[in-house]
Amino acid sequence: MDRKNKLLEAASAFIKTCYQELEKTPHETKSRIESIKMDIQSSGSYVHTKEELDHGAKMAWRNSNRCIGRLFWASLQVFDRREDRTEEEVLKSLLFHIEYATNNGRIRPVISVFNETNIIIYNHQLIRYAGYETSNGIIGDPAAIELTKKCEEMGWKGEGTNFDVLPLVFQIGNAPPVWHQIPNELVKEIPISHPDYKAINKLNLKWYAVPIISDMILEIGGIHYQAAPFNGWYMGTEIGVSNLADEKRYNLLKKTAAAIGLNTQRNSTLWKDRALVELTAAVLHSYRKEGVSIVDHHTADAQFHTFEKTEAANNRKVTGDWKWLIPPLSPSTTHVFHKSYDNTRLSPNFLKSP
Repeated sequence: MDRKNKLLEAASAFIKTCYQELEKTPHETKSRIESIKMDIQSSGSYVHTKEELDHGAKMAWRNSNRCIGRLFWASLQVFDRREDRTEEEVLKSLLFHIEYATNNGRIRPVISVFNETNIIIYNHQLIRYAGYETSNGIIGDPAAIELTKKCEEMGWKGEGTNFDVLPLVFQIGNAPPVWHQIPNELVKEIPISHPDYKAINKLNLKWYAVPIISDMILEIGGIHYQAAPFNGWYMGTEIGVSNLADEKRYNLLKKTAAAIGLNTQRNSTLWKDRALVELTAAVLHSYRKEGVSIVDHHTADAQFHTFEKTEAANNRKVTGDWKWLIPPLSPSTTHVFHKSYDNTRLSPNFLKSP
């Protein structure tokens, strides 16, 4: 099948589902597919209407196999940024996304969709801490070392702390990539404290409020949007277990254990498990103390169970990547652990960048 026919097939499948869900008439559906067919034959592509983009982005979240927070897919705020052409316009839209999504802590699910071929965002997340390789070891986030080096090569210089916020790095067309520091007032950060173990407070940990994934491709009806930063809100284990405790990230498990007086000499004391629980508890406590939206993994699991029921009621199959749906802490206590999921990728969806 040639490229045009393949695109038409993907577009037709999307329009049929999208228009059915939007309660369009069969005549509207047929007419739109015919219009798309003519566009593809003449130009090799087609352009989504704002309505198609809006619902398509929501469908992509609904179909995202790795996400346990899909119950709220219909609440996604979609910003159409396809008309942005200049560096100033793109920067303004990215900063607005951060501010709107953060909402002073009451996190709003948001996606900003830019021109499908013209813009590339280099950040994994719009807000991310830098990582530095030094003679005394790694300072900051090891996962961000490569981007940090690129930023430094471009002229950016951080303070060299564990929590330096990286600049936004993006490229428009064939122009060289540019960087812009995010204004401090737009980055809401939460100091991590524990209600019972005060020694955890002395570790001087913090994390940012909203995870805005910015290196995924949004695919809708065969069209690939290279720049489409998207966010929900954090689940506590993402920060406590994956970001702060993982030995390939901040590797703070042993320091946490020491802070709460655990015996780390033998694995049989289960110090790793207990430290993970208390570090995650500290994250949940801290975010709630600061009025920032966050969910624990048990509540998220219950919400996903509700999502499965609502999808079944609408005769839609729930696909999922089991190893991503189960939480990294006490997975056997969740209902998803005891189920299997079809990991088929539906469309629309989010794809990994090449």
